[in-house]
Amino acid sequence: MDGSCGYCDTKNFPLSCLLHFLLYFLRSFSSEEVILKDYSVPNPSWNKDLRLLFDQFMEKCEDGSWKRLPSYKRIPAEKIQDFKTHLLDPKLVKEEQLSQTQLFTRSFDDGLGFEYVMFYSDVEKRMVCLFQGGPYLEGPPGFVHGGAIATMIDSTVGMCALMAGGVVVTANLNINYKRPIPLCSVVMINSQLDKVEGRKFFVSCNVQSVDEKTLYSEATILKILAREDRVEG
Repeated sequence: MDGSCGYCDTKNFPLSCLLHFLLYFLRSFSSEEVILKDYSVPNPSWNKDLRLLFDQFMEKCEDGSWKRLPSYKRIPAEKIQDFKTHLLDPKLVKEEQLSQTQLFTRSFDDGLGFEYVMFYSDVEKRMVCLFQGGPYLEGPPGFVHGGAIATMIDSTVGMCALMAGGVVVTANLNINYKRPIPLCSVVMINSQLDKVEGRKFFVSCNVQSVDEKTLYSEATILKILAREDRVEG
């Protein structure tokens, strides 16, 4: 077959050019699959406690009282549009920047960083996050960094408020750390919407061991509902 290869300078199409094409195709396909993959389902890095809790909450989802929230490496396009409408100043954020973004909590390989899944009850206005902190989240030797814990608390509370009312931003995050969390252990982050005053969402949160006998952290958070008629300077 005559012609030129679009992946190298070869004028004909030898086997090497076919391999170039296949590699290009597989990389593109693989990249797309990574973006679309739901990371809130079990993977080989999940320990038995996380898998057991996941199964228990999935049973609660069967009657519709709870639902599992899917989680991806990138924010879905429709959610990005919501944030654009409510928050983003087009002068500060460029489209090419958004196309290259990736969620901080999903930026580690399986088992190394944030392993988690969230379940929401609309009736109770409650979000539960099952969280396993990997070895790349170390703070004090052998324990999860306080900033990583704060990240997961804010993420859980933010999703709780978002599910209850819409796009929100954090105005205040107050955490009392009680005990350190051992690396690679599993904790439950319980978030509860306490009250709503206008655009203000008051949410409480605690971090407990799987058996609920150990309290690791407590937090109170104020989230503000974003407005579509934001002022642009």
